[in-house]
Amino acid sequence: MPISRRGFLVLAATAGCSGAGLPELRLATGLPGGPYGALGDRLAAELRAGGLRVRVLPSGGSVENLMMLADGRADAGFALADSAGDAVRARHRPVSALARVYLNYVHLVVAADSDVTEVAQLAGRAVSLGAEGSGTAVTAARVVAAATLTTPPRTVPLDLDDSVRALRGGEIDAFFWSGGVPTPALAAAGGIRLLPLAHLVPVLRRGYGPVYEDATVPAGAYGAVTAIPTIGTPSYLMCRTSLSADLADTVTETLFRARDRLRAPSAPGARLDPRYAIGTGVVPLHPGAARYYRSVYG
Repeated sequence: MPISRRGFLVLAATAGCSGAGLPELRLATGLPGGPYGALGDRLAAELRAGGLRVRVLPSGGSVENLMMLADGRADAGFALADSAGDAVRARHRPVSALARVYLNYVHLVVAADSDVTEVAQLAGRAVSLGAEGSGTAVTAARVVAAATLTTPPRTVPLDLDDSVRALRGGEIDAFFWSGGVPTPALAAAGGIRLLPLAHLVPVLRRGYGPVYEDATVPAGAYGAVTAIPTIGTPSYLMCRTSLSADLADTVTETLFRARDRLRAPSAPGARLDPRYAIGTGVVPLHPGAARYYRSVYG
């Protein structure tokens, strides 16, 4: 379904009478083939179907996306909630939220035959925290700090595919990933096991607030016999604060009009719902997004 007629007319009005056409939206996503990359491509297609010009900007992930929004290189983009909260509260970057989109599950992955059974045993071992510029790396660093290991791990910055290869090759003992359940690349890899992390949720909440929550990877995911308690943190669709209210309204409206086709990454309890979407914690909703939610629920 294309952008609504109301949204299309709003965009046309913002373009003025110069003949330049509709404005361009620069959408920062993530690594090609990754969850943000795939979701961003589908959202861009829906926006284009209504006539909006969209330029997709692949990136390293949450942290890079937030920097691009703050310095004006992008108009909208995806970010993990903890990275977004840090950008607003600690770094005072001019970014706002359009929606809380879905829940990510923190995966701490080891080989199925590894002798490591808990995070404390990673002391002094080689661990990938995630790709540079990614939200996974931010979350992983906080998890490692919360675990108060007797000896710091030897950390390396690898993306998901490289982490899987390095684990198979014995170059690392574990790696972090934040995403849906099951993450296709992990399900396809096989021979892995997740470590429980939920006992660190209270520690993280004391340090960073309610952006972290209890989550459970269900039995059967990645071949596990039992459910694995872990840490959940949402993903937000963000924008630069200076984005026009009309454009922010239209992007938010499109997000929900097309939600069945967008297929947010699979996760137990994941939902793309306006009532869920407004809960963005310390990250303020953009006035245009708030206008959309008021039009839905008053």
